Amino acid sequence: MRNRKSLVRSTSIMVEMACHTVMGIALGLGFSFALALIDRSVLAVLIAHSSEPKTTTIILVSFFTLAFGVGATLTGFVLTMMEER
Repeated sequence: MRNRKSLVRSTSIMVEMACHTVMGIALGLGFSFALALIDRSVLAVLIAHSSEPKTTTIILVSFFTLAFGVGATLTGFVLTMMEER
């Protein structure tokens, strides 16, 4: 019985971590696309004038997506562990 309860708890924690990861990735994608596509942003001009604008955009979007995803996952983990106490 105790193993089953532990298994259910760890499964629910993993589902919560997956939800936080997906939310962070969505926020990171939205932020990076908004940052790259706003005309008043100096970043959009720098991307347009780079030698490989497509590669630069992919790297920028990947960086922000990864950073937001990891940050949201770690924050979700801390909040979940604090809630479990």
